Amino acid sequence: MKKLIYPVAALVIMIGSAFTFVTSQDWKIGDDYSVKFTSDDPSGVFRGLKGTINFDDKNLASSKFDVSIDVATINTGNGMKNTHAKSEKWLDAEKYPVIKFTSSEITSTGSGYQAKGTLEFHGVKKEIVMPFTFQNNTFTSSFQINRLDYNVNTSEPAHGASVLKVDISVPVTKA
Repeated sequence: MKKLIYPVAALVIMIGSAFTFVTSQDWKIGDDYSVKFTSDDPSGVFRGLKGTINFDDKNLASSKFDVSIDVATINTGNGMKNTHAKSEKWLDAEKYPVIKFTSSEITSTGSGYQAKGTLEFHGVKKEIVMPFTFQNNTFTSSFQINRLDYNVNTSEPAHGASVLKVDISVPVTKA
């Protein structure tokens, strides 16, 4: 009977470990984040970033981003441009108050990571791939979007730049 105890104990430990769920690390967004957009015409920043970041470089399958930005926080450095950008003609901050990104898959790349997911902007949901790095507890990303893909001022497609470069830097602390 004593000879049977060790193999049975080992079997119980192995079976128990098969049902152990590994979760990713929760991160809190730091106050000194940066969400910038640049183009040939409009450029500026957004504030109002909030959401959840779950990320573990050793467990990407359970990692997830679910973040949003408050459209009304746009700042181009020009009060009239800010008002114009928030208007019905452009971002329509009253009807579409947030820009939201929800990841569906996070994978490793040769230069960092990429988050595949849905960007919801101006009432349009599109799948995008957002490349990013994670170093020194800071997420950084740079990518481009076309405002016309999201029905932003489609009545004047030639007015202003249609392609916007987005640069994001989000310092985080463990939650």
